[in-house]
Amino acid sequence: MDNNLKKEFSKRDVARMRNIITGKTGDRTQVQTGWEKHQGDYKEGDIWEQDGKKWTIKNGIKQTITKLDAIKQMVMIPLSCPNCGSVIKINDIEKKMWAIHKTCFECVLKKEAKIKREGKWEEYEGTMINGNKNASLVDLESALEEWLVQDDTFVSEAGDLEAWKGGDKKGIYKQVKERIAELKNLDIYKQNEE
Repeated sequence: MDNNLKKEFSKRDVARMRNIITGKTGDRTQVQTGWEKHQGDYKEGDIWEQDGKKWTIKNGIKQTITKLDAIKQMVMIPLSCPNCGSVIKINDIEKKMWAIHKTCFECVLKKEAKIKREGKWEEYEGTMINGNKNASLVDLESALEEWLVQDDTFVSEAGDLEAWKGGDKKGIYKQVKERIAELKNLDIYKQNEE
């Protein structure tokens, strides 16, 4: 029992107790030397570069900004619908409606019912069909661009490298490009009605 009473407190322990009692719990109790990293004062939404990376603060959390962030935002479904505020249940229908309309399935149903009541369904349907057509043509155009710059060499089943020649690649490219331009200007929905 005598040993416990003779124990001394270090200067650091005394300084820490003094800081706790005076309410200065964040104050330092010892001095340390060395390199200290620069800590900037950043707010929500600020973007800065540090250590070769881009950083931002989202919801109070420091995060890196990557090249794929834009793609993530396109496919990421929020927890609640931005239109009505209801919880979005992640299933195939909700995924499809979010990809097309950026709202929940219920909101799409209400919107389309309103369009039908107003008698504008044919116009809406035509817009949707032609939008799908144009998206397909954009995909076809990018595939055509890839095909034009692609090397016409192939590896055979025997492992030999074969160079295939023939055809006017630039002429074919020009014809297909012209046809795509014609199709973009064509209103497919109205042609189906006639």
